[in-house]
Amino acid sequence: MNTVAKPHPKKLGQLAATAICGNDITSSCLYVSALTITYAGQYAFIALLIVATVLFLFRRIYGEVVGALPLNGGAYNVLLNTTSKTNASVAACLTILSYMATAVISASEAMHYLHSLAHAMPVIIATVVVLTLFLLLTIAGISESANVAIVIFITHLAAMVLLLLVAGWALATGGLDIASANFAAPVRGGGGLITALFLGFSTAMLGISGFESSANFVEEQENGIFPKTLRNMWGAVSVINPMMALMAVLVLPLAAVDRNQEALLSFMGLSTGGRWLSVVISVDAVLVLSGAVLTSFVGVSGLIKRMTLDRILPQFLLKENRRGSSPRILLLFYLLCLSVLFITRGELGPLAGVYTISFLLVMAFFALGNFLLKFKRARLPRPEHATPFAVAIAMLAVLSAVYGNVKLHPEYLVVFLQYFVPAFLLIYLLLNRNELLQYLLVVVNSLLDSMRRLALISRLHLTRTIRKLSEQEFVYFTKGDDISIINKVMMYVEENEITKQLKVVTVLDEDQEVAPEFLHDVEVLDRAYPDIKIEVVQLRGAFGPALINELSAKWNIPTNFMFIGSPGDHFPYRISELGGVRLII
Repeated sequence: MNTVAKPHPKKLGQLAATAICGNDITSSCLYVSALTITYAGQYAFIALLIVATVLFLFRRIYGEVVGALPLNGGAYNVLLNTTSKTNASVAACLTILSYMATAVISASEAMHYLHSLAHAMPVIIATVVVLTLFLLLTIAGISESANVAIVIFITHLAAMVLLLLVAGWALATGGLDIASANFAAPVRGGGGLITALFLGFSTAMLGISGFESSANFVEEQENGIFPKTLRNMWGAVSVINPMMALMAVLVLPLAAVDRNQEALLSFMGLSTGGRWLSVVISVDAVLVLSGAVLTSFVGVSGLIKRMTLDRILPQFLLKENRRGSSPRILLLFYLLCLSVLFITRGELGPLAGVYTISFLLVMAFFALGNFLLKFKRARLPRPEHATPFAVAIAMLAVLSAVYGNVKLHPEYLVVFLQYFVPAFLLIYLLLNRNELLQYLLVVVNSLLDSMRRLALISRLHLTRTIRKLSEQEFVYFTKGDDISIINKVMMYVEENEITKQLKVVTVLDEDQEVAPEFLHDVEVLDRAYPDIKIEVVQLRGAFGPALINELSAKWNIPTNFMFIGSPGDHFPYRISELGGVRLII
């Protein structure tokens, strides 16, 4: 049975929403500084500043898209409302893979840091414990998760400020000999400064993972909070990451950086402040990397719930507990993470390929979605605009980073495809399960002669499943569009949805009547699409959230199975107020 989407009773404020996604993006300084120095050497901070510039462009890109379509799902949501379900599902697959890799890598890295403090601790078992704890925490509810995220976030920022201050003091009192030697060294890689900066930039783009997460749980945030989370994340990563890389090359020899890549900041704390600071940074790493696991659980929950409401995934996943979380979705993601952890035996190299390419492609899809929104939904109101030139530059930068990472690690592409292709094939089969069931029914009928009893039972089950899928009705609200618009609606429904009935609803004022030409056009289309019955419904009143909710309850049709065309500038409601109604024209 389909469930009508309900707004979450508790909304997140600025600090809570920033903390949930900020733990992921700000934890990147623990590894991205060392990685960037590996390729860009002493000029790593410049590569990280270039990343900050690209991220600044994405602030407006995300702000425009989510401001126009403030619904969970991120890149999936914008592509769903501008193209087809299949295209949106590609972005969804990439996002889920990115979250899965992020959760496992972050949990494992956190336990590696803890292992450096407690050598007897088994890393893989501890990683399972971390994933289990955050599963239980997110099942308890997003508000409880946010409280933990806030504590971790503030602790992490304080630890990073402390490290920078101590390292700065060590630099001021110890002289510039190390810094002078590092900047006098030749540019790394032998390809010149431009090549070094490009490779450093490609690697450093991994340091903005988490920026996309806020868009996946925007419905759980208070109005106006989303752009503030983007601003806060951009500000934090634009200061911390370049400063950490610069400070590292000012106080540590480049050779020492290379030898301590896995725990560079902890080593920098040891070198500048002593053992106590190294322990503080290691403990902070355990906490904030664990916080990144929380980001993955919260983000993927919002995305998969949206996909399930759209009937891409099985409806039984929608069941909620009294705290508003979806335990079945969270448990499914948890089991996927465990399977990946055990398949890779805790080795992070294979997952790095999945993480790198999937995350960067999600960013590219968001830029593509922004373009589509400008072209296909130009009339849709939005609080801010990203210029087409800025979107093009941002998209080119992300695709360049994909190329740079594949050039550095060709094996990443192979590993990524090993995970992505099966995942998308599964989603594709679910999208087309009605046709698949029809084929299975044909096969079962062919078995009637040889295995009659089994075939009869199978045919009965398949027929019931097909009928149940097709019984779901859909709604399109119209102002009396001409035949070309209604035909586009029919084409979209036929290609993207499983149904045999579409209600075409027109809401009229008291003195209005439906034009006879419109009714004639609908009759023509009803004959042109024999597999879908079109029912014209005429209502008196005002179109808005109240009417949508009333019809949803009366007809038992979830609001995300109701469609409208793009509203104009004078439309009195935000898209988010319509309860998940989709834009298809």
